[in-house]
Amino acid sequence: MTRELFWLTLTVILTGLMWIPYVLNRCQVRGLTGAMANPSRNDKPHAEWANRMMFAHDNAVENLIIFAPLVLILNSIDYSTKWTVLACAVYFWSRVAHLIVYTLGLPVFRTLAFTVGFFAQAALALAIFKIL
Repeated sequence: MTRELFWLTLTVILTGLMWIPYVLNRCQVRGLTGAMANPSRNDKPHAEWANRMMFAHDNAVENLIIFAPLVLILNSIDYSTKWTVLACAVYFWSRVAHLIVYTLGLPVFRTLAFTVGFFAQAALALAIFKIL
């Protein structure tokens, strides 16, 4: 496994586990039966942190759609440099930071974490064209 694929794997696992805390909150707020029911306008709301975590999860999924193909393209063309590895690591940690600061409700830091992840993706895109 390349180092880029390692970071992609960690990112996929992180994204795949993000739902657990807010679903536990849903069970706490609505009960197990309510949590398993179809959504309704009359549902008791999640805690604010859980709502923000849901949005962070949505954003992580939306960005994984961009990050994963970039890494897979680099893998398919057998291109790996210290910069592509660094970009993948930075992307992963920016997603961790984004999740934490979004859940805590820190909007400026949330935007900064997102922006760092965007630039990491941009670096990968440049690497595909061997500009980086």
